[in-house]
Amino acid sequence: MPSAELKHTFHIAAPPTAVFAHLAEPSHYIGLSPLLVAVRDVRRDGGTVHYTAVERFRFLGLLRHDNVIGVTLVAAPEGLPESAEISGEVRSPGRVRMGYRFAIDRHGSGSVVTDTLNLQTPAGLLRFSLSQAGAVQRARARVLTERLARSV
Repeated sequence: MPSAELKHTFHIAAPPTAVFAHLAEPSHYIGLSPLLVAVRDVRRDGGTVHYTAVERFRFLGLLRHDNVIGVTLVAAPEGLPESAEISGEVRSPGRVRMGYRFAIDRHGSGSVVTDTLNLQTPAGLLRFSLSQAGAVQRARARVLTERLARSV
């Protein structure tokens, strides 16, 4: 299957512990992505969380499609308070797969976050998936930065 990687690095005024705590909680992803409208069926097993998320796509402003996806989230806090990692996998209908990783590192009194996405799609879907994932990645950086600036 065709694949590609997207990487986006950004700074947040909050320390790594606050960024990690926010990204380790599935319900906090609602609104971090302009597509994500619901999180349900959350199951925790130590540092691993499995849940179902609902992405809402709109086509031509009229048609709506809710894409139900399975998500695995692995929280690795071992390097805190200096660094931490959140990683996992998203499985979407239509055989779209995405691995993700947030590397969180102390930078002065705040953090630098590197958001890496690895997409695998069936032929013909890579360009659309990349455009959607890139837009979500940029929006996530903006919203996360705004959310955590209020808590500092």
